[in-house]
Amino acid sequence: MSNMLHGLHLVKGLDPVADAFAGTVNSDVVSLRDHGRVLFIVYIGVGATGTSTFTVEACDDVVPTTTSAIAFWSREILSGDTESAITRRAAAGFVNTAGSSKIIAIEADAKDLPSNYGFVRLHAVESVDSPCLGGILIALGGLPNRYAEDVNATAIV
Repeated sequence: MSNMLHGLHLVKGLDPVADAFAGTVNSDVVSLRDHGRVLFIVYIGVGATGTSTFTVEACDDVVPTTTSAIAFWSREILSGDTESAITRRAAAGFVNTAGSSKIIAIEADAKDLPSNYGFVRLHAVESVDSPCLGGILIALGGLPNRYAEDVNATAIV
């Protein structure tokens, strides 16, 4: 049995597309009802100078009418598998490093959501306007653990 496949729930947050982070972009909203942590994996291919300010937003519903930025952790992989240090980010977020072929890992904890907020999304606001090919994968996991199932319940609700 695969512990990793049972322990993670994967969601397409933003399909890869040219100029993925033009203007203001949000990932899909996911529920943390059955999960203790969320990991947003931003994969940027071609795009030498474009940057964005990334924040994590707690959402009041799957189609949010109210959001609230929360603190989170991040790390960038700018070359091969060389990881930067894990950095605690304030709710105001951070601007990613410019350059092609990189991964940005952004992790948030369900304990950091304000009361009455059970959903979360990644929010990106373009800082330097230069097209970047990219997408977002969302991995949900952590306590509270669910019972092991062959097919996970939906997190998109």
